[in-house]
Amino acid sequence: MREVEHGQITTVAGLVGDHKGAKFKNRAITILAREDWQDALAELSDLAGPVPLPWTVRRANLFVEGVRLPRARGGIVGIGDVRLEVTYPTQPCARMEEAHPGLLKALHPAWRGGVTCRVLAEGMIRVGDPVRILLSPPEHVIRLPG
Repeated sequence: MREVEHGQITTVAGLVGDHKGAKFKNRAITILAREDWQDALAELSDLAGPVPLPWTVRRANLFVEGVRLPRARGGIVGIGDVRLEVTYPTQPCARMEEAHPGLLKALHPAWRGGVTCRVLAEGMIRVGDPVRILLSPPEHVIRLPG
């Protein structure tokens, strides 16, 4: 996983250069919010102190801060000319446990693992572009058993 300063978002490829976006139109883009990532890491902290994992461990396409991502299908996120519709919460995979024991569970509450989106409107995005929540339907809460 590598960080880049800008990227082209299309309805065909998702994030151009990402091999997954073109395969799954309803999961073309994944977004993780810094605040959600920090909440998950805080849950993992213990007497030894904070858990220093970079956000790239989560393997999301976009990392945003200062906004609360919609927690329901149909939410719309705007970044410049790009419009993304939230389709699902991102389901963390077993690689999260490889990164740190307990991370998989810490990412499940309140959609902390981020959101998956389909592309409604294409465009170029850059680090520092403002992120706006254009539509935020009532929250959909997912609870794990036990």
